[in-house]
Amino acid sequence: MPTTDLLIPVRRCVRKRGRFRWPPSAVLASPRTEDALPLGQLATDLGGLGAAARTVHNAWGPATLRLRRDTSVPDPEGYRLTVSPQAVEIVSSAAAGAYYGVQTLRELIAAHGRTLPACIIDDGPAFRRRGVYLDCSRGKVPKVQTLKALVEQLARWKVNELQLYVENVFTFRRHPAIGRGYSPFTPEELLAVQDQCRLHHVRFVGSLASFGHFEKILALPEYSHLGEMPGFRGLAGGTTLCPADPGAIRLLSEMYDEFLPLFEADDFNVCCDETWELGKGRSRRRAERAGVGRVYLDFLKKILRLCEKHGKRMNAWADIVLDHADLLPDVPRSIVMLNWDYHPRGRRIPRTGEIAGAGLPLVVCPGTNAWNSHGCRLEMGMKNIARFAREGLARGAEGLLNTDWGDNGHRNMLAVSLHNDAWGAANSWQPRRARPDGFTERFCLHAFGRRDAPLARAIRTLGRADETLGLPYANAGALYLTFLGAVAKRLRDNDWTVQRLAAADASGIARHHDALAALRWPKAPKRADPFLRTTFEEYALAARLDMVACLRAAAMKQMIAGRSPSAARWRQLITATREAMRELERVWLLGNKPSRLRDNLTGMRRAIRDYERLART
Repeated sequence: MPTTDLLIPVRRCVRKRGRFRWPPSAVLASPRTEDALPLGQLATDLGGLGAAARTVHNAWGPATLRLRRDTSVPDPEGYRLTVSPQAVEIVSSAAAGAYYGVQTLRELIAAHGRTLPACIIDDGPAFRRRGVYLDCSRGKVPKVQTLKALVEQLARWKVNELQLYVENVFTFRRHPAIGRGYSPFTPEELLAVQDQCRLHHVRFVGSLASFGHFEKILALPEYSHLGEMPGFRGLAGGTTLCPADPGAIRLLSEMYDEFLPLFEADDFNVCCDETWELGKGRSRRRAERAGVGRVYLDFLKKILRLCEKHGKRMNAWADIVLDHADLLPDVPRSIVMLNWDYHPRGRRIPRTGEIAGAGLPLVVCPGTNAWNSHGCRLEMGMKNIARFAREGLARGAEGLLNTDWGDNGHRNMLAVSLHNDAWGAANSWQPRRARPDGFTERFCLHAFGRRDAPLARAIRTLGRADETLGLPYANAGALYLTFLGAVAKRLRDNDWTVQRLAAADASGIARHHDALAALRWPKAPKRADPFLRTTFEEYALAARLDMVACLRAAAMKQMIAGRSPSAARWRQLITATREAMRELERVWLLGNKPSRLRDNLTGMRRAIRDYERLART
């Protein structure tokens, strides 16, 4: 079949006799000016193959490719693509369908060149909402040009929703201290991203932490009194707003007044996950009377009224509601439940049916598993996404939102998330047709225009750190979490990450280091766009960081075994860490604002000072 090399699977393809070859001069026709953008993309692709193309806006006349509107394709995002030996036609009922039809045609060209197999493709999405959720609050705040390029890339994979996770990275005029020191987004920047989204049929959905994960704001003296349990985990105001404090909802109301009106989309994500201290601090008496779940739900309803004031349909993470599932019948039916879990066998995945059974709209939310790693937990993410997509389809979910977090400093680069972003796109478009075998090779072809197997092997090598170390699936990579801090102190603390490292195979650490050292990441073509060039730079940086982590892990394994690494080993680590620091700073700033880069650099400097001390002893 001509679709076996496609990255994003199609619903139905029928092979026909013959082949079509793009002529040296092609005419791309549509009566709609709204089709100019995808036709321009196609013309650029054809130009790269030596075929000139021009766009004409008419509904009749000779054309190599014609886009046509027809109500026989009922789904506004669906299309029918016909490749005959004489010409190509894409029929849709709306501009989005025409756009996605062109994207499939571009994939056929990437796979087959100028000569295409004749076929008829009838296609449309399995999920109405197909999103990517990008963390912008744990370290990296992307530049606008990075987000614009990401939007175009995601739209090529038929993703139609983007959310940016915001805790405090916005310039609130009434609360200017909130984003200070975090390179916050301005309203103008978010509007520029929204303009780009609109061009590519992507909904830009706002997202703002509104209950839990409020620690960055509560850390500020003027807001710490609003915390549920000040001092929790050593944080001035804790991590969770106190629902019993009238000032909490007043602050949210003022933040919402500035933030929500920027977004055209009807949906808005209020987050409200992981309210760890709830019912243990200032709301304890109320929780003892009514129950922690009821306290949570009452505050959720107050937030709902704020969303309704701005004409938004409230979305919220489902973990706390599922922890108190007896309250599911009382959750307002207008709230969309975002059910998340990031393990392939996550306990909340099969509980999707409880949300659906309660009559609540829902979206399933797997994850790339790139966070807490330098190179992504590739297989874990793919299995998690595929299983959640199947569950969502079976339970009538309205969408799939693929999350990409940045816990613990966000050293994980955007590049290492793209593979599983694409896999998420494939599973949100046609989950029953998404094939894991050969996916990495198809990803390299369609994302980078490269068929070479070494690149696919390099991505898999980088994404298999835990497997090579002999460690089971977990939400964090041992190499990532043991990367910073004084070695002796980490070993004394003997936390979960050190225990995980202790269980790692020492020979596996050496194998992973040597495999990474043997990789040769390709350079982007000179005429490549900045996003592609930065992507390859980020891959190379990820490999370098994991190599340094291997050296450090090997030294720590020696110390766990009661042996002292040599001074030469510590000097090797000093040199490698200094080089990695320089590269981290350079590559980080290619696509991101300065934000919390300094936190990572400070941690690496402390590690170097520790190595220098150990080298002298």
